[in-house]
Amino acid sequence: MVREANVKQAAAEKQLKEAQGKIDVLQAEVMALKTLVLTSTPSSPNRQLHPQLQSSGTRGSLKHVGHIRNKSASGAFAAASTKPELSSVSIQPVAKEDREMDSILFAEFLLWREHPSLDRSSAFLSRIYREDIGPCLTFTRSELSQLVQSAVEKNSLTIEPVAMSAVPMVKASAIECGGPKKCALSGLSRLCRHRIKLGDKGSYYYISPSSRARITAVCNFFTYIRYIQQGLVRHDADQMFWEVMRLRREMTVAKLGFYLTDQG
Repeated sequence: MVREANVKQAAAEKQLKEAQGKIDVLQAEVMALKTLVLTSTPSSPNRQLHPQLQSSGTRGSLKHVGHIRNKSASGAFAAASTKPELSSVSIQPVAKEDREMDSILFAEFLLWREHPSLDRSSAFLSRIYREDIGPCLTFTRSELSQLVQSAVEKNSLTIEPVAMSAVPMVKASAIECGGPKKCALSGLSRLCRHRIKLGDKGSYYYISPSSRARITAVCNFFTYIRYIQQGLVRHDADQMFWEVMRLRREMTVAKLGFYLTDQG
């Protein structure tokens, strides 16, 4: 029994040493990763971690630089400490977005904020309707565009994804609603992964990704100003104003045809 216990103890000690060795290796790799990650920020990204930021001429000289997962601690530290020759690196200045408050826009917002409402007669909302909401929700099919805008204003518009594997055939009598491959708003042949419904009752209208992005951008704006109207936003006036400006920018970008797609 004593011999058995000694054998088990020896085996346990051996496993413990092996485990400690693996822990040391992992800790070394974590330290190496931290060395790289902590030197990368949005305003000053580490070009070793972001090869897409390098010019085509620089990529070749840096292709072996960066962290590589090694089985030894020395290998991990060596990868982290490797530095390219300064003469072979062309450091490009990273553009930083700045902003400046427009006094007229801010004054209109402050005036609206004193008595927030969805009445478009205010200078604040009147401008946004004219410059952002109207253009963003103007599609080829004008009548349907007006119905969509009205539903967004009433908060009665529904957007839902379409199961592409079980999309029903669109009857000839429902062509105006578009279909899985035709956007009801733009009339263009596009793969429509979403559809909208105006109110509790009515037909479904298939919409393209671009049309969905435009509608969503306007809905996001209305959601935020409703929150302000209901007293749910506790930020100061400056923060509210810049969030409104960000939402206005979303509408402008969507109107120009830019939208995000799901990767995967």
